[in-house]
Amino acid sequence: MKRIVAVAMLILLFCASASSLSYAKEETKETPFMIPQSVLSISKENTYKNPTQDLPYLQPSDLAKQLLESTEETIENPDLIRIMNESSIQFAKLGFAMKASIYLGEWPLAYESEGTEVNWEYQKVNTNYIDNRGGNAPKVMSYNQEQQKKITGGLTAKIPNSEAVEKMMMISASEKTSLPLSFDTVVGQGTKKNNQYNVPSRQVGYLYGYVPAVQEKGNVTYGEVYLTLRAGKPKLDVKNVTQQGIGAWIPVQDNISFTFMASTQPR
Repeated sequence: MKRIVAVAMLILLFCASASSLSYAKEETKETPFMIPQSVLSISKENTYKNPTQDLPYLQPSDLAKQLLESTEETIENPDLIRIMNESSIQFAKLGFAMKASIYLGEWPLAYESEGTEVNWEYQKVNTNYIDNRGGNAPKVMSYNQEQQKKITGGLTAKIPNSEAVEKMMMISASEKTSLPLSFDTVVGQGTKKNNQYNVPSRQVGYLYGYVPAVQEKGNVTYGEVYLTLRAGKPKLDVKNVTQQGIGAWIPVQDNISFTFMASTQPR
């Protein structure tokens, strides 16, 4: 009996250890995309209201599902899925079997990510400055956007049907990072934040503001897509499949990364 209890306890301990290890792995997985304390949201304070970036998730229609399942190639392009959703096929009652092949064009079919990183200081958008060299007591400074700044990301190389590729890359990066991403974001003039930094006496204080961005890298699969009809059954044929490597910078919307520096001499 004692042996049975001992074995049962060992099994329970092993399961608990495995569960803890699994939880630790999940925590480690999320760590690279945790927002640093130096990064603050300005979504409420921003004097320029950026439009919310709606990711083009689409629920395939019954016909689209049938077509997507008819090919071995993975198809994630929201533009191509939208065309399928807006299409319908009706068969006339004819006395012979109908055969047809319709060329839908060359499309980027899917994007596979190979790496996602965040540069929290992607582009400097503001510098606040206080000269306290003649002072006998510390002075307090806060963030105040001096000029309106527009930050634009984009693909790192020219690629066919780049707009659809950008959509797929942004979907992938957003799912991985859970950050508010957009290829264009604006920081409005006069945007302020109540973050306070002390500039010691006899020193000069600088507060730098940066817009973060995600660097996404991976491969895009292209293919020539045909809609074929055989024996009354529609299906997709994908021919001449190729892959192309691509990267992109995607700014983080309505977030500023702050760096404070103080020195005895102006920089």
